[in-house]
Amino acid sequence: MKFTFIGAGAIGGVVGAYLAKAGEDVTLVDVNEEHINEIQKNGLNIQTQEESWTTKEVKAKTMNDLKKSKEPLDVVVLAVKAQHTSEAVNDIKDLLQKDSVVISMQNGLTENIISSIIGQDRTIGSFVNLFADYLEPGLIQYGGVGSLFIGELSGELSPRLLALEEKFKAWGDAKATDNIYGYLWSKLAFGAILTATATVDEKMAEVINPTDNRKMFVELATEVLKVADQNGIQPMSFDNWEPNIIYQKNKERDWDTINEHFDKLVARLRSYKKVKSGIWRDLAVRKRKTEVPFHLSPVIERGQDLNIDMSLTKKTLDLIVELENQEREMSWENIESLKQLANQKQKSLNG
Repeated sequence: MKFTFIGAGAIGGVVGAYLAKAGEDVTLVDVNEEHINEIQKNGLNIQTQEESWTTKEVKAKTMNDLKKSKEPLDVVVLAVKAQHTSEAVNDIKDLLQKDSVVISMQNGLTENIISSIIGQDRTIGSFVNLFADYLEPGLIQYGGVGSLFIGELSGELSPRLLALEEKFKAWGDAKATDNIYGYLWSKLAFGAILTATATVDEKMAEVINPTDNRKMFVELATEVLKVADQNGIQPMSFDNWEPNIIYQKNKERDWDTINEHFDKLVARLRSYKKVKSGIWRDLAVRKRKTEVPFHLSPVIERGQDLNIDMSLTKKTLDLIVELENQEREMSWENIESLKQLANQKQKSLNG
């Protein structure tokens, strides 16, 4: 197999580097010319908690160079921000062959966008939960090992899926699944929580840890999980995130169990070298637009179509957009506004 990673940042860079280190044929492609030039010259450096290592085996190209080469593509791993999905797929679709496959190694529900352009038979979904940051050209900080699942959109455990599973084990404990949408929706719920933490200039764990914040986070995640439930999707557990503890249909919440769950989640987040979310970094460091509208807007729309109260998810999105537009500042007041809305929502349900 020949792997072409479109997007050589946090996710694409880390997974691509491990595959290249294991001897796989890997080409990293990115629009960031400085990053590509540094990789071509000195290799890609991965900085982990335990060590720093460089792979010089990986090849690197700019997107323009890839298109000019007209080289047929085999396995494409799409690791661009969600908002760039359509553009990236259209850029490479003429280089795809009948048996080529595009794997979405992204956040959100981008598999639907990809399959609408190149067809479901050439699209594979993936769930990736690892904490990494692009720091500078040629350098990526890999701050916490998580999970990687790949799955056919049809749910079939196909021969090509199982072959790819073996290849991705060069990164770590990669697994094939017959329920990729279960992982994607579970991550959307968890991601909504991490998104809310980005409205404060504080570590993720320290925003989630206070007990009086947790009711709001549970309400926020529950909105997303209700949409999944109404769509017949069974969310899956990963990395100390247990969606079935957060949302149990037609059952009262067990707060002792929920708090034990959050304690484990906080402990895991505190163990990572990367202590703030990529969304926080986009807002506070890179001063650029985030992926959040492309993650949450489809969830909000589906929920509203099903008459589910999506007010907390919508408020979280509104806060992020205002931060992007520099119409508000990162502050604990943002968390307080979400807590007030969650309390109002509970009073309305109880009243």
